[in-house]
Amino acid sequence: MGLELRNINKIFGDFVAIENLSIHAGDNRIFGLIGQNGAGKTTTFRMVLGLLKPDKGEIIWNGKKVRSIDPDQIGYLPEERGLYQDLSLEDQLLFFGRLRGKNRKELLPKINYWLDRLELSDKRTQKVKTLSKGNQQKLQLISTILHEPSILILDEPFSGLDPVNAESLKDIVLELRDTGTTIIFSSHRMEHVEEMCDDICMLRAGRSILQGDIYQVKKQFGTKKVILKSNHKEEELNMLPYVSSVKKELDKLNIYVHHDRDIEKIFDYVTKDGFVSTFSAETPSLNEIFKMKVGELSV
Repeated sequence: MGLELRNINKIFGDFVAIENLSIHAGDNRIFGLIGQNGAGKTTTFRMVLGLLKPDKGEIIWNGKKVRSIDPDQIGYLPEERGLYQDLSLEDQLLFFGRLRGKNRKELLPKINYWLDRLELSDKRTQKVKTLSKGNQQKLQLISTILHEPSILILDEPFSGLDPVNAESLKDIVLELRDTGTTIIFSSHRMEHVEEMCDDICMLRAGRSILQGDIYQVKKQFGTKKVILKSNHKEEELNMLPYVSSVKKELDKLNIYVHHDRDIEKIFDYVTKDGFVSTFSAETPSLNEIFKMKVGELSV
């Protein structure tokens, strides 16, 4: 069943932060909440966490209307780090675990497991301030999931991680999803959202402007993009009447057409002169959809 927000509103004075927002983050699925800075993501998180109360609407947790969710059931990884720099890694994790109602005997085996899995065991007695940015992010992730929460909120979880550690974190999140944890994921990196999430909600000025299963959302925008590797020039293809734009990316061209039916016209044109190494008709990426819906402003 998971988490559901029904017709949630939040107003600060004359400012409407969230307006009539309804979302459903189901079990065994990752829900992506995306939008520009100021779109309402943090306000939504704070209402789920119980730090703010909705002015209107309902919070439904596992099929039951609740005023707030037990904090011990929630794991929250904020974008800003909240670690005590002068504590050792082990003491840090013991402290956070005890805040969630766990005792030392329960926590130590879990601490050993996660420090070993994320390759921090040799640093367990070091102070947090000695860690790299990436290792601090891994430690913060452990503190977020150590008490085995039912709801996990991840805000920019890949910040500071190299590709290898980012892949390790991804594997952990997917495992938690598969064991039934309700996961809400937010990132400004649309490729991460597209890779990780099953469902999304795109916010703009506190309103949902696009929502649903991520593959169904992409299908709404049709197949209006071709990836081409050939000897054709960007300027040449831009002159075609059924092409809206062409963008060069490394050794390939991204060609955008007006209608799905124009894909065949492009294919006929580029193959009439012979060999084409790559021709792929695709739905737009989530990053491209994001720009279509909210504009080219910084996210």
